[in-house]
Amino acid sequence: MTIWLRNVVLGSRYAGRALGSLRGLFIMTTAASWMLAALVGATHGTAAPSPCVSRAFEGASYIVCTFDLRDYALRLFWKDENGAPYGGFDRLPRRMGASPIVFAMNAGMYDESLAPVGLYIEAGKVLKRANTASGAGNFHLKPNGIFYVDGENAGVLTTEQFLSRKPKAEFATQSGPMLVIDGRIHPKIRANSTSRKIRNGVGLRDPHTVVFAISDTPVTFWSFAHLFRDGLATANALFLDGSISSLCAPVLARCDTLFPMGAIVAAYKR
Repeated sequence: MTIWLRNVVLGSRYAGRALGSLRGLFIMTTAASWMLAALVGATHGTAAPSPCVSRAFEGASYIVCTFDLRDYALRLFWKDENGAPYGGFDRLPRRMGASPIVFAMNAGMYDESLAPVGLYIEAGKVLKRANTASGAGNFHLKPNGIFYVDGENAGVLTTEQFLSRKPKAEFATQSGPMLVIDGRIHPKIRANSTSRKIRNGVGLRDPHTVVFAISDTPVTFWSFAHLFRDGLATANALFLDGSISSLCAPVLARCDTLFPMGAIVAAYKR
């Protein structure tokens, strides 16, 4: 859960019910403009299959978006050219050169200023250093981890692994906890967990293939981790956030606008 939002919004006993209702109300607010962008992009060539599809797994439904980085470029956004946080999907660049945007999702936890609370690398520059502190909340449920991209390659590593191996990273974001570590569920994620929230995360199928998922309905950490390991065949996966989890997928006519957000990951067709 985003660190500052817990106290601001989720303190209410009715917050979960309200968030669900508001999500349904706002989910289509900016979809029309994004659909237009997608359709304009499609006119420049033969439309490819959508990278985002609906997926059922163990009684829950999800949207799963899969990207081969040889066909799609992934990048992170935090601040615009004026130094102001993008804060949402509506201000993201619709194109990178001639390539249209096909996907966007919140990409890690942030504070009240919309600044990442952990490592953040954009265009090869370290804008926030790795956070190895101990504390309360999901981010500090160690091991937490780092998702990174470098051209046509990507990775999901624990924070300790990333800092030790020092992989080349053009973009990177730190979040937590890890969901799956080398094929095993995070040791502190329990099967008897009762906390259910809308959740989103990212996993790695191979060095070129990145898989994002967001639940359509509240799920437990255990169910979400199993989705990545057993349903999506990702040996390493990272939790990105819960409750405020948001997706923009123009082909699905969906662009969530319920919350301001910090770092955002977006995909563009190469």
